[in-house]
Amino acid sequence: MNWDASYDVVVVGSGAAGLTAGLTAKLQGMKSLVIEKTDCYGGASALSGGALWIPNNHVIKGAGVPDTHKQARLYLDSTIGDRVPAALKEAYITRGPEMLKFLCNNTNHIRFQYAKGYSDYYPEKPGGLAQGRSIEPLLFDLKKMGTLGDTMRRSTMSTKGFTMNSFEFHKVNMIRRTTIGKTTALKLGARLVKSKVTGSQLVALGQSLIARLRMSLAEANGELWLSTAFKDFVVENDRVVGLLVERDGRELHIEAKRGVVLSSGGFSHNQAYREKYLPSPTDAKWTSTPEGQTGDVIEPGLRIGASLDLMDKVWGAPSVIDPNGQPFFLVADRGVPNMMVVDNVGKRYLNEAAPYHEFVDNMQAHHKDTNDAVPSWILIDATAKSRYIFTGLFPGQAFPKSWFDHDIVKSAQTIEELAQQMDVPIENLVETVTRFNVFARNGHDDDFQRGDSAYDNYYGDPTLKNPNLAELNKAPYYALRLYPGDIGTKGGLVVDEQARVVKADGTPIEGLYASRNCSASIMGETYPGPGATLGPGMTLSYIATSHMENASYKQQATLVEV
Repeated sequence: MNWDASYDVVVVGSGAAGLTAGLTAKLQGMKSLVIEKTDCYGGASALSGGALWIPNNHVIKGAGVPDTHKQARLYLDSTIGDRVPAALKEAYITRGPEMLKFLCNNTNHIRFQYAKGYSDYYPEKPGGLAQGRSIEPLLFDLKKMGTLGDTMRRSTMSTKGFTMNSFEFHKVNMIRRTTIGKTTALKLGARLVKSKVTGSQLVALGQSLIARLRMSLAEANGELWLSTAFKDFVVENDRVVGLLVERDGRELHIEAKRGVVLSSGGFSHNQAYREKYLPSPTDAKWTSTPEGQTGDVIEPGLRIGASLDLMDKVWGAPSVIDPNGQPFFLVADRGVPNMMVVDNVGKRYLNEAAPYHEFVDNMQAHHKDTNDAVPSWILIDATAKSRYIFTGLFPGQAFPKSWFDHDIVKSAQTIEELAQQMDVPIENLVETVTRFNVFARNGHDDDFQRGDSAYDNYYGDPTLKNPNLAELNKAPYYALRLYPGDIGTKGGLVVDEQARVVKADGTPIEGLYASRNCSASIMGETYPGPGATLGPGMTLSYIATSHMENASYKQQATLVEV
């Protein structure tokens, strides 16, 4: 092969997992290249909350969280079960904290803080923690990046100029209800003023995570090519030795002496794959992922013998579609009181405040049984509208006129009139609201146990008897269509505990590793906590490059002996 370029490690994808692979390879003494299909780096990670769910790590231990390896394993066993091999779960528990400490100790920019109180998604299960295990990156000033920041993927979600981490958003969401909500809002206002005075460009969440990784990669002299699309693998003697890519209209062959790490996204924007693999109905318009996620590695992977798993699963994200056709992912919005979700016949069918992936799973299951859940409806009353942040709008802020013009929001003075506008049976919706209001007055949801979990309560109103329950009894009433969106697909190439892509018989494909959403999630069919997408992706990338490094040492030792 006449190579156009040669590296030790070549990484496909520039999200958190891809940048971690390129960075750890460089820090371990290998020459690395990260390629990105689009003209912006960061992928879905840049649009995410930026949290990492890594049990028993040094950040949470330093904050006094009483986590242990044994407790973390118990929790993964109680949530994931045997859906993924025990060796893979053990590798994550062991190597995740190792990866995090390695990055923090060997870079100037990668720093995290404990997301205090952000509960595990199933804290009541054995090993679960109601106080949470998640960490998030510290705020970061993009001015430090210079021109490096110009091509970072930026979030389009409006924050009205305010920069906040997840802990601060959790507090400011209750600006009308709690003292700490008001003081947090003042803190954010002071931060905004200071930024304008000093000219700083503060970012948080996924933007901060990606900026910190990109800065660290640059300082380690790792390379990143944008607008470079993966086309195929180069295989010699049953080993992946490089890639065929397309860059600036030219096909190039890039050598990967130690191996290739696939850290790209899933297939959320590939409608044909969605219809082939995902539950019906499904639509690429419902995904919150960037446009480049079309599953480019799947068919080439199958051709060289890779096995697939979890192809029918997504990282679910209940979403409202805005007038521009963009999904708005409802996270905190489903925890507030004075709100309910009903199907197309006006009946509740789930716990509205459940973890978002579970919400979408339940939505799709209900639709499969009844054909009445996609789309569903999310209802709020005037009290909720005046008290809480909803669909990105401040408390009391009216829905934009365009939302009414595009038939996204229905509004009425009575539940009967609202049912007519929604085209659902009036008697069903009236009965559903009446029953819900009885539960709200009593403080317990007898049908779906909304508010029984510490996770439900996290985004609820702490001033109420049940933070997640209050009556819908004040006009006007609003209803918005709700879709089973996603923040990525969950299925892909199967990997082992060394992050190696494996065949159906479990044997590894030499030279090929995978992390992130192009690989079958090591979280199985569930989602244990905030950051259980990014944490595994970064950990698998670190495991992959560490395996390459160790393999190289062994090879050199063998040559010396010979």
